[in-house]
Amino acid sequence: MTCADGCCAAPAEVEPRRRAVLTRRVRWLVAATITYNVVEAVIAISAGTVADSTALIGFGLDSVIEVASAAAVAWQFSGKDPEARERTALKVIAVSFFALAAYVTVESVRALFGGAPAEESTIGIVLAAVSLLVMPLLSHLQRRTGRELGSASAVADSKQTLLCTYLSGVLLAGLLLNAWFGWSWADPVVALVIAAVAVKEGREAWWGEHCC
Repeated sequence: MTCADGCCAAPAEVEPRRRAVLTRRVRWLVAATITYNVVEAVIAISAGTVADSTALIGFGLDSVIEVASAAAVAWQFSGKDPEARERTALKVIAVSFFALAAYVTVESVRALFGGAPAEESTIGIVLAAVSLLVMPLLSHLQRRTGRELGSASAVADSKQTLLCTYLSGVLLAGLLLNAWFGWSWADPVVALVIAAVAVKEGREAWWGEHCC
């Protein structure tokens, strides 16, 4: 796949033995992403339910969407010809971005206009801080491997992981501002910005515009 600016390496340029190594690496990274996000989703949704925190529950659902995105890449690279499945994988990733944007937008508006204020959540603060450390590393490894392999879907999934990093930062800021100052409106406002970014990334994945 070739991007408009010519920055994608053609898959045929990758030496077969190196391609096999990169393909295995993608599978391991996908497995790590899925495992972490499953744990993250369970903790975030549970803590969010206890604290009545829309932001925490939304963060947990984002983790579920990230699992769907990573699973699409896992499905692509489980076949004998991953390139033949790339278009479908990109569509799944795009839909996951749109679903995330829709949920974040709806819940943010509800939180801003009449939603019950969330209680303080120490578990949520710790989870968001840990994700801020883990997600950038996973995203970097995914993007670097995807670019070398020439896989737009792997790069698109790295963008999904990076978006989770942004959401972790927003969540952490919102939870801290709520805990310290009682500013319950802070995280839904910033979350709307994240929703706009999700729409942009979804459009790029849908049209195959992610640079490898």
